[in-house]
Amino acid sequence: MQHQFKPVFSGFEHVKRYWDRQREIVVAKILPGEFYVTKQNESISTVLGSCISACIYDAKMGIGGMNHFMLPIKAGHADDFTDPLSCRYGNWAMEFLINEVLKNGGSKQNLRVKLFGGGKIISAMTDVGEGNIRFASQYLKQEGLTVESHDVGGPWPRKVLFNPTTGKAHVKKLRSMHNDTIKEREYRYLTEIEQQDAHTDIELF
Repeated sequence: MQHQFKPVFSGFEHVKRYWDRQREIVVAKILPGEFYVTKQNESISTVLGSCISACIYDAKMGIGGMNHFMLPIKAGHADDFTDPLSCRYGNWAMEFLINEVLKNGGSKQNLRVKLFGGGKIISAMTDVGEGNIRFASQYLKQEGLTVESHDVGGPWPRKVLFNPTTGKAHVKKLRSMHNDTIKEREYRYLTEIEQQDAHTDIELF
């Protein structure tokens, strides 16, 4: 029987969704600079290197979402939310995500947060991941939001699968990579690891 996809919230029509036969659930796949919010029983997935994903949800209302940002802050033009690349930066990615959850029925006092990513996956690069971790932690503290669980840092890329209606997040550390073949920018690394899921450990957060 063919699965029927339910409509998404306005503004998320561009996000690619697919039916995961193994888990029997719809999965929305977000790329760097994207975020997704839902109140349906579906999961959100992404692959992280030095990037960060915040999973923010209202457990009582069963609504939440996940973002994926590459750098902490974009200086200047702070109110230019029309910039299609704005969510590549943590300050905008976090604000967009929280506002969208609240706009669609979440309450700030009920919000819970899980944080993933920020790995140092290419040793020759500056530790962008550590800066992303510091930014996310400081931002959430300023907003009065507590991180209930996290898996950040370390030398591994990660694949994250998060279900906002249940609050459950599964993380695969992608350890079986040939890091010596990666000599260009991180997006090339992410392109390669996204095709590989073998020999990984799955952890529940």
